[in-house]
Amino acid sequence: MNILFLIGGLLLILLGANGLTDGAASVAKHFRIPSIVIGLTIVAFGTSAPELTVSISSALKGSADIAIGNVVGSNIFNTLMIVGCTALFAPIVVTRNTLQREIPLCILSSFTLLICANDILLDGSKENILSITDGLLLLCFFAIFMSYTFAIAQNNPKEKEEETEDIKKFPMWKSVLYILGGLGALIAGGSFFVDGASGIARSLGVSESVIGLTLVAGGTSLPELATSIVAALKKNPEIAIGNVIGSNLFNVFFVLGSSASITPLHLAGINNMDLSVLVGSSILLWIFGSFFGKRTITRIEGSILILCYIAYTAALIYNL
Repeated sequence: MNILFLIGGLLLILLGANGLTDGAASVAKHFRIPSIVIGLTIVAFGTSAPELTVSISSALKGSADIAIGNVVGSNIFNTLMIVGCTALFAPIVVTRNTLQREIPLCILSSFTLLICANDILLDGSKENILSITDGLLLLCFFAIFMSYTFAIAQNNPKEKEEETEDIKKFPMWKSVLYILGGLGALIAGGSFFVDGASGIARSLGVSESVIGLTLVAGGTSLPELATSIVAALKKNPEIAIGNVIGSNLFNVFFVLGSSASITPLHLAGINNMDLSVLVGSSILLWIFGSFFGKRTITRIEGSILILCYIAYTAALIYNL
């Protein structure tokens, strides 16, 4: 039964994310919103909608380790596995702006989470907790990121006039229907998915943190994985970087920010090793883009990223 809940919830999440993204992108196109804003906001929201749904559902049900592990594991999976796999299909060219602005923002988000989640070490508290105050702080960072995104659009006036050909424009009623249906599917799917994942963890005697960092994180990262592989097959592997960066920032600042703002998240199974791997993966991505291959992540570097993820997963299993 838990497996059925898990699979059914995941299918509903993927369908809901797809419907929500298509509907929101269509509405944006109706109002001639720049495609760069669509990419960094609507597409990022669509691919991160599974993480948002699962984390909030987990927080409300008292499964804080799944809520936090989902975000931490998804970001590690995005940076190491998705970028690595995409680089194997085709080397990824990283723009100068991405290296100087977007990737450092990812590193900042990882450090911010590391600091907020270390109450015992930094404040001498009895437990590590993402409080409501921490959640509101993360949401403030998200507001800054959104302001930066719109500033980019204003500094690129030509972008405002360009139509994005791969975005379908539906009638307004159909767009709204897609959005409402997508949200409904996400809410229902998130609830089923969390129930299934928690049930599997209890039946196998595995901690919810490990389930969140692996099974749940991999499942909710499927939209990012699919988007990046399709981009590589279409000879546009650089899209993978934008997809990963936008999703990672959205996950930490908005997903965890929203979850912690609703209810405090007590960290039990998520430790500094997991958070350090999150920080290290972002730094490694920046190093590969900056110092080797002329701002290109090569197949060899992609293989190294994949091996790093395999080693991290093996460490989780070893420590069970």
